[in-house]
Amino acid sequence: MAGHSQFKNIMHRKGRQDAKRARVFTRLVREVQVAARSGLPDPASNPRLRAALQAARSANVPKDNIERAIKRGSGVEGEAFEEVRYEGYGPGGVAVIVETLTDNRNRTAAEVRAAFSKLGGSLGETNSVSFQFDRVGEIRYAVDTADADTMFEAAIEAGAEDCQSSEEGHEIFCAPDDLNTVREALEARLGPPEGARLGWRPQVAVPVDADQAETLFKLLETLDDNDDVQRVVSNVEFDDAVLERLSA
Repeated sequence: MAGHSQFKNIMHRKGRQDAKRARVFTRLVREVQVAARSGLPDPASNPRLRAALQAARSANVPKDNIERAIKRGSGVEGEAFEEVRYEGYGPGGVAVIVETLTDNRNRTAAEVRAAFSKLGGSLGETNSVSFQFDRVGEIRYAVDTADADTMFEAAIEAGAEDCQSSEEGHEIFCAPDDLNTVREALEARLGPPEGARLGWRPQVAVPVDADQAETLFKLLETLDDNDDVQRVVSNVEFDDAVLERLSA
């Protein structure tokens, strides 16, 4: 997933992950709450909740925060978050998908639209860019879980379609309907993953020049900074020179 992975790698190089730890915690806790509300509060019977709990624990979210989120999601108290997806184009014709969990659709829509407008993009209608991506199941393991060959073999045997390994970790892709089956098979062999969720994988990567890349990165960064945004995915592909410039 070129756009998502490269964007996150740049953020990591800039040291922003530590600075944004509180926002990461908020997103993970919000996902736990929504997952608990969407089904049974028992992770054994609620695959989405189980995946949300694994992601929260991998990120060292405090246990008390997780337990409060499950209680809010299981009861009538707490915010009623709504899942809303926004789609649009950034500089250079790059397709961008923004997934949000919001308790105020009007506020979130206005903020997302403003980000696109101010930074050389345009917000489109639902499904205006998602046709350029494949809907996939994504499972993520830490880089030290296994070597690339072992991980690839385990992924294929579990029923996955692909496995990509890098210094950032292992990303396993499968059909959306197979996500829980593949995750359970991998967990039995390799232990719990860092994360497992439905995601988007670009069909074709779109290169951009250096000037467009800087504006595009600002757009992705602005969207990612929004408290209601859970995830930003694009089909951009940065070349090495652009990556070094953005990472500086």
